[in-house]
Amino acid sequence: MLGYKSAREFFRVYAIIVFMALVAFVVRLAKFEEFGLAFQIQLIFISIFLVSVFWESLRGVHNWLNRVYPFERNMTWRIVVQLLIGSAIGIVVRSVIYYFGEPYLPFKLDALFLAATWAIYAMIPVGVNLGFFTTYFIGRWRDGLLRAERLEREKSQVQFDNLKNQLNPHFLFNALTSLNSLIFEDQKLASTFLQQLAKVYRYVLQNKERNFVSLRTELEFIQHYISLLETRFKGGLKITIDIAENLKDDRAVVPVTLQILIENAIKHNILDRDYPLHIEIFTMGEYLIVSNNLQSRALVDASNKLGLENLKSLYKFLTEKPVLIEPTESRFDVKVPLL
Repeated sequence: MLGYKSAREFFRVYAIIVFMALVAFVVRLAKFEEFGLAFQIQLIFISIFLVSVFWESLRGVHNWLNRVYPFERNMTWRIVVQLLIGSAIGIVVRSVIYYFGEPYLPFKLDALFLAATWAIYAMIPVGVNLGFFTTYFIGRWRDGLLRAERLEREKSQVQFDNLKNQLNPHFLFNALTSLNSLIFEDQKLASTFLQQLAKVYRYVLQNKERNFVSLRTELEFIQHYISLLETRFKGGLKITIDIAENLKDDRAVVPVTLQILIENAIKHNILDRDYPLHIEIFTMGEYLIVSNNLQSRALVDASNKLGLENLKSLYKFLTEKPVLIEPTESRFDVKVPLL
């Protein structure tokens, strides 16, 4: 509406103008009784008209300069030019009022009053333009914040996606390493392992675009993976899961969280039928916990920590609660925040 952002903004501006005219009317009634009521009422409409013209002229100049001489071109000169044009408009409006209004005044205006009105009408545009400048710079500051926030979100999303994409090759690498060992030990078992692996990796592919999956979905996936591991290690690995049914659909985790944590435990510990590795999966408060007894290997490839480190980084994007790693003399616990 007339260049305003909304009808609400238009009506708000003109409500202020009408209010100012009514306040001036009340002041004149108290100070200038000689004007007469009829003339005072006429002045209300004259005031509204002149102030509206004054305001729209200043606003029009501001919008015009935004197009032909924006702040980005030369901020100092833009401000100076707008202030000078605004003051010139104020002087013109003052001259029109004086020229047409003086004959109707019941008294003679003295020189001091005339000088004061000249100064006031020259300074009013300065105040109005300062308001325009303030609004403009606040808008730029707000836009800058929004732009920075958007860029930060985009940057975080890229980092998040990169981290997610690193989990899948890590998973496949570990699975193929296990398959390679089985091929030499038991080809039939390797074939079964490969079929199960296909089902497991289907889960990874189906959920690779998701930031998180329900706890139930993750647990169903990990059961397939556990069956593969238990087949391979033949009693050297014992995994128990104790999670309340009501949590399985209400809470979520990053896809393949449990696979990464189980694989981490296997890579760092000795698995033996006489001394099995016990892994417990359960919840406590707001955390999903994967806990295992310590049977540390003498040598562990540093690259094996890649999955766990990536998992910690991933959860930073999804929750303020950190992934907690709590080793003791006899156990190694990883606590993952439930989403």
